[in-house]
Amino acid sequence: MLPVVALVGRPNVGKSTLFNALTGTRDALVSDEPGLTRDRKYGYGRSSLHRFIVVDTGGLVESPRGIEQLMAQQTRRAIEGADHVVFVVDGQAGVEAADHFVADVLRRSGKPVTVAVNKCEGRDSDVAAAEFHGFGLGEPQALSAAHRQGIDELVEQVLAGRAPPDEAMETDAGGAIRVCVVGRPNVGKSTLINRLLGEERLIAFGEPGTTRDSVQVPFERDGQSFVLIDTAGVRRRARVEQTLEKWSVIKTLQAIDEAHVVIGVLDAHETVAEQDATLLGLVADRGRALVIAVNKWDHVTTEHRDEIRSQLALRLRFLDFAPLHFISALHGSGVGELMNSVREAYAAAMRELPTPELTRVLEAAIRQHQPPLVRGRRIRLRYAHQGGRNPPIIIVHGSQAERTPEDYRRFLVNCYREAFRLRGTPVRVDFRSEDNPFAGRRNKLTPRQRRTRQRRT
Repeated sequence: MLPVVALVGRPNVGKSTLFNALTGTRDALVSDEPGLTRDRKYGYGRSSLHRFIVVDTGGLVESPRGIEQLMAQQTRRAIEGADHVVFVVDGQAGVEAADHFVADVLRRSGKPVTVAVNKCEGRDSDVAAAEFHGFGLGEPQALSAAHRQGIDELVEQVLAGRAPPDEAMETDAGGAIRVCVVGRPNVGKSTLINRLLGEERLIAFGEPGTTRDSVQVPFERDGQSFVLIDTAGVRRRARVEQTLEKWSVIKTLQAIDEAHVVIGVLDAHETVAEQDATLLGLVADRGRALVIAVNKWDHVTTEHRDEIRSQLALRLRFLDFAPLHFISALHGSGVGELMNSVREAYAAAMRELPTPELTRVLEAAIRQHQPPLVRGRRIRLRYAHQGGRNPPIIIVHGSQAERTPEDYRRFLVNCYREAFRLRGTPVRVDFRSEDNPFAGRRNKLTPRQRRTRQRRT
């Protein structure tokens, strides 16, 4: 499973900025006003080598009052559920009394702790971190979350000794496709799995929150082995109060990471909510193949069906690669087609993409739509090759390739998706600029070649 890293510290030391730097997103609100983060926020952290789950928390104070007491409870629960805690301090302000209180809490927790000295831009790292050695929590790591400096070094220190995860997650011969079922509480996830299994294997009850932990169930369908992973419902943070349900969020994120394909279940009787888009966005961000199932489609009026379709098109338009199915898990309608899409999405996510074909598609795309000019020079994209699977990663090489704008990246993604029929999986296109083959050529000339060139000139 992915390790869980919690960010803890007094208010306004830059925990949310560090969360955004670690996840490569802007999901956490950032402000100079202390106490902006009140509940725990979860995301997928990433560095050059490691993947992990990162938890942002509210500022921890010694004598909390009012809402600060609830914030302190959430922070302490995050510490309990973490594999490693990053103690964030302010390198510009130096050590304060509130930092000593947080350090004492972390020492008593018994968790591994790394001190992250934030806001060290433009300063000598050793000098900035020197006064924080007094906490006795190991070697402090100087960084600047706002400028994304020292982030990889922090992750290496936090996750030292942990092997990088296998991104491909390929099945062995005859191996099972791991399918994770996610959604809000009471949308019918357990009922869907029971329908696929043909038995009442999981408890399905009308009260939200029946499933508390991830449950794995192996089964076979049409000669293909699967492992179905039922997960706890993920609801809006303001409604997540019980400790068990807080733990369930992390379990769900870990289940998504371990899956090959995710089925995102929505309730046709409810509106397509922000938390639906957020949860499915995490699936796409992790690069997992995705199939969307709108459950309880039976007994829905024609007018409401049109409204749901409109909401799907508006709020989930960034997931246009995911097949969409309208099903009834209780009665079984549409479930067979749903599993066919799961198999197709898995095949697309694991597909081998030959370099000659990738390059031919690139050349055809360039003929159709030239890359733009950057500072008066045309971006030249020359060839492409596959850089990974699950999701498919395509590396495009050329001159000034790293300057390729986002809209042209999306254009190439669509070209590759159409050419290779990559339905159901995210596709990532990365760019790498080639070195100038003539740079430094003069320095490589022999003395005799240089004399000859001088006589000619």
